[in-house]
Amino acid sequence: MDQIYIPKNRSGFRVGNYVVIKPIETQKNIEKPYFYSIKNLEPIKTRIVDEIFKTINKTVEKYNNIIITGSFLDEGFNFNDIDILLITEDKISTNKLRETIKELTGAETHIILLNNQTLIAGLATDPLYQTMLSKCISKKRLIYNIKRRIDYKILDLHLLKSKTLIDNFDILDGAEKYYLARNMVAIFLYIQHKKISKEIIDHELVKLFHLQSINEIKKNMLDKNLFLKEYKIVYDETFNLIMKSIKHGSK
Repeated sequence: MDQIYIPKNRSGFRVGNYVVIKPIETQKNIEKPYFYSIKNLEPIKTRIVDEIFKTINKTVEKYNNIIITGSFLDEGFNFNDIDILLITEDKISTNKLRETIKELTGAETHIILLNNQTLIAGLATDPLYQTMLSKCISKKRLIYNIKRRIDYKILDLHLLKSKTLIDNFDILDGAEKYYLARNMVAIFLYIQHKKISKEIIDHELVKLFHLQSINEIKKNMLDKNLFLKEYKIVYDETFNLIMKSIKHGSK
């Protein structure tokens, strides 16, 4: 058992009084992070989140919020990196900050700088922004009353990224295929005014491509001919929905 020694000449309590022993720094008011759509997070990940928040707090003078998102928040330890959104109005060099976080956590990090205006615009028009923030940990409470605004021309540009999977199937790894397929399905759902979250998109991927589980994409275990045949159908349908909407919008 660890022992703690206190002087005999003490004031404030007598022999036999019960006391609570804790580090002085915990006496301060510490902000608890806000968890969104996260039922359970491994204790070691919780400590990593705390270290990230502390490091940014010491390094960055002014910011509005810190948001952690991505596969790091999924159950288990299959993540490749930690995605961090740093909401600030200032221009900040992230190289040193990224290196410091990597030294502390041992994991690669992606730090994306956004100001509030860009974040709000992204949440209003970009399905992947909505997907990112549907499951996240935020240092401060997220209070965004965003009305979805469908910009079909922007969606057309976003969808074009997913065509890469068709043209480069053989050279893409599982993570890249998953990202491109998820991007397409997010747009497919978004343009139909359906709710979007990571879980909803994964469920739709499994259903659309008749998969046993989402890991068939992530682990690069797809039947190329069958998958591409179905992928092209969904891609064309999504593209046609966008084109149809652009024509209606131009009248």
